[in-house]
Amino acid sequence: QVQLVESGGGLVQAGGSLRLSCAASGRTSSMYAMGWFRQAPGAEREFVTTINWSGGSIDYADSVKGRFTISRDNTKNTVYLQMNSLKPEDTAVYYCAATRGPTVRRRIDYWGQGTQVTVSS
Repeated sequence: QVQLVESGGGLVQAGGSLRLSCAASGRTSSMYAMGWFRQAPGAEREFVTTINWSGGSIDYADSVKGRFTISRDNTKNTVYLQMNSLKPEDTAVYYCAATRGPTVRRRIDYWGQGTQVTVSS
C-alpha cells in the first residue's frame, strides 16, 4: 500500500500563489506517475496535471496551462504543485493521485485525502 498526504492548501487572493505538496510513503517503489485532481463544490472531480516517474513526461489541463507547474523529488517521494496567478475558479479541494501506470489520466491506484484551496476575488 501507498499513503499520500497533501499539504499547502489555504486561502489566497486572486492573482496570488500557493504550493501544494504530496508526500508518499509505504510501498513507493511500486509507483510510477503522480498527479493532481481537483473538485469544486457541486462539480465532478477533474484532472489537473500528471508527471511520470522520471519527470520527463508532464501534462496539464488546459485551464491551468501556463499558471500551474508540477514537479517531483523522488529522493523525498514528494510531488509539488506550484500554482500561480490563481483565480476564484481554481477554488476546490485538490487531491494527489498516484498510479503504477504512466499517467494518472488513465488509471489511479492511490488517492490522498485532499487539501482545500480557496481563492478570493
